[in-house]
Order: sequence, then structure tokens, then C-alpha cells
Amino acid sequence: MSEFSEARHEYQDYLHGIRHNLAQFTFQLLQVLMVGLTLGMMRTVVPALASSEFGVPKGSFMLLIAFVVAFGFVKGTLNFVAGRLSEQIGRKKVLMLGWLSAIPIPFMIMYAPSWGWIVAATVLLGVNQGFAWSMTQTSKLDITRPDQRGLTIGLNEFAGYVGVAIAGIVTAYMATAFGARQGLLIFGLIVIVSALVLTQFFVRETLPWAKAEGARHAAGKATGPIPRYPVHVPAKPTTWDMFTLMSWRDRRMAALCQAGLVEKFVDALVWVFYPVFLYQQGISLPNIGWIIGVYGFVWGGSQLFTGKLSDRIGRHRPNVWGMWICGTGVAMMLLGQGVAWWMLSAAVSGFGMALLYPNLSAAVADISHPNWRGSAIGIYRFWRDLGYGIGGLGLGMVAHFSGQMEAAFWFVALSMFASGGLLWLLGEETHPRLNPAH
Repeated sequence: MSEFSEARHEYQDYLHGIRHNLAQFTFQLLQVLMVGLTLGMMRTVVPALASSEFGVPKGSFMLLIAFVVAFGFVKGTLNFVAGRLSEQIGRKKVLMLGWLSAIPIPFMIMYAPSWGWIVAATVLLGVNQGFAWSMTQTSKLDITRPDQRGLTIGLNEFAGYVGVAIAGIVTAYMATAFGARQGLLIFGLIVIVSALVLTQFFVRETLPWAKAEGARHAAGKATGPIPRYPVHVPAKPTTWDMFTLMSWRDRRMAALCQAGLVEKFVDALVWVFYPVFLYQQGISLPNIGWIIGVYGFVWGGSQLFTGKLSDRIGRHRPNVWGMWICGTGVAMMLLGQGVAWWMLSAAVSGFGMALLYPNLSAAVADISHPNWRGSAIGIYRFWRDLGYGIGGLGLGMVAHFSGQMEAAFWFVALSMFASGGLLWLLGEETHPRLNPAH
């Protein structure tokens, strides 16, 4: 029986919930861990050694930021494409496309004669992340219950960002032991080949579960409180219908999308300027890996309970608090000195990110109908990851025109406070139990 012929079965055949689908849920967690490992291999070694290893002149802020800007625009666009494509050809095929696009990345880093090759490798990284990370999240939402969305996305992002943190630390040591290029080649190939094998032989197609959920709603068999879905949405919305709905027609979705976009300013800052800033302070490469690793570990680890927390108290307050706490951690980086202080600052930012990151996505999923949830998540992720590109340009320009990297830190902190305020004013609680449709 083909994967899509399964979708013809009655909707009762597809049970939703983590326990009922534990094996597939676990395989998808392993997938997102490896997606995080792939992203993390570019996070410590490459920026810190941009000058000595890849020929970026010191003080060339716009050139340094170019690879993150490219990553953001590509990943954002591919998130958009992945969401729509996954509703046509299925989640598993999109996931496989994501991993196939990653194969050249380690070789491009190994043989890069100039920084342009690193930018090109990061474009492929954006394709990988846009397809693969989007599908791990969408697939898990397909097979779990509405009251588990916060927990589901929390676990998803926990696995992904713990992977980012682990890779940042491991590659720092491997670069010290084998050299930057060879260390990244070995690490990257192990991760990407393992992910391809897992996808091919163990991951199942989850689109039938989403169709089953939609069928339950259509038949009036859905249980529990009804979410406050956007109104005036066609049964089969076009791409333009979905884009306008998410971007401005629904005030709640627009508020969530702008918050997602701005919070990526923090990650762009951590990715590019944290390693360079710390390296200029005389911190060793392994210690830089640990400081930035603290950010990733706290972000990832805290999501084990912040996602579950939002299933109890709602999404809106954690999202707003997270924006403000994360911005505070960024500002703290400039207000003290020493490895311990910088680790504390990174931990504060990581905790703020843990409050907002899974719960912005959960809020979008709450009020997205199962018939077009994949598209809604894809467009939210388009705006969110476009934040790498827009934020990266902002960081580079602020640092360039001020002549000081520190100005970029203040730019990001103030942006987070302003965006959190906008979310507070324009957003609302989306959890159907706490704010159901009338």
C-alpha cells in the first residue's frame, strides 16, 4: 500500500498523540537533533576564524555578516516553499530533499579558497534547514494532539538547539585537533549521512494524519474546545490567500510573524558577532564554544518545560516575557567582563528564547486549520527566518556606520523590547482551552 493510499482510509484509523506514535515521534526528534548539528557546525569555528582561515579583513562587518544574510533569505524562502510543497508531495519527500541539499556543504568548507565559498555553502545550509527543520516540526504536529502542541514544539526545538550547542562545542575541539577545515568535514559527513539513512529507512509519511484531523473537523467529530480560527478563509486557500492572511489580514498572525522575525536578530548576533567579540577579548576557541554553548543548552533544555508550561498557562504571556528577557540578556553582554559573566548573559538570553521560541510556533499552530496548517507554519517560518537576513543587514550596517561592534548589541536589545511590546498590544491568547471560539 502506498503512503498516500493510506489517506483514503477512514479518519478513525489515524490516532493522534505522542504515546500512540512514539516511535515516529522519536525518529523525528533524532532528525531535528541532526538538523541542529548541521547548523551548529557553522556557528563557532567559521565566524571566529573568518579572518585567519577564510581571508575576511578585520573590521569588514558587512562582509562578515554576508553569510548569515544569505542563510536567512534562503531559509526563509524555503520555509515558505516547504510548507506548500509538503501539502502536495508529502512531508517525507521534502525532508529528504533537505538532506540531499546538505551533502556538498562539508566539501565546500574543506576546499573553500575564499569567503565567497562559505557564503555559497551557507546558501545550501539554508535550503537544508528550510526543508528539513520545517518538516520535523510539521510532521510531529501532524501526529500529536492539540493539547500537546506546546510540549511537541518544545521537544522539537529542545532537540534542535541542543544539537546546535553540541556541534558548536565539538567542532571547536575538532578544529583544534584536526584543523578547522578537516574537523568540519569529518563532523559534517557523519551527521549528514546518518540523517539520510534515518530518513530513508525509518521515517514515515505523516500527511495522512493531518488529513484525518481535517476530516474529523469536517464531519463535526472533533473533540475539545474549538480554536479561534481566522475567518473568511477558503476551504482550499491559494498561496496568496495564505500569505496575506499570515502577513497582515489576521492581526494575531501578523503579530506572531513580526515577533518571530525580530527574535532572529538575536540568533544572527550570537552566530556572527558573539564569536568575533569574544575572540577579540582574548577568549580561546573552546571557551567561546562553551559560552555560546550555554546559550544553546539553556535555550534547548528550558524548552522541555516552557513548551509544556504554555499548554497550561497559555502562549501569549510566555511569548511577551520571552522577548523582553532575551533582549535583557543581549544587553548584559556589554555590562560586564569575564567568562562567568558572559556565560550568565548567554544563559539569560537562552532562557528568554526558550520562553518565546516554541510558543510562537505553538500559537500559530493553535489557530491554523489542519487543512492549511502546513502552509501557515511555513509562512510563519518564512517571516521568522527572514529575520536572519533583515537582522543581519541591520547588525552589519549599525556596526559599519558606528565603527563599533558593540552598537549592534544595543540595536538588537532595543528591537526585542519594541517587538515584545507590539506583540503584547496586537496579539491575544490562542490556546483553545483558554480562549475558545464562541
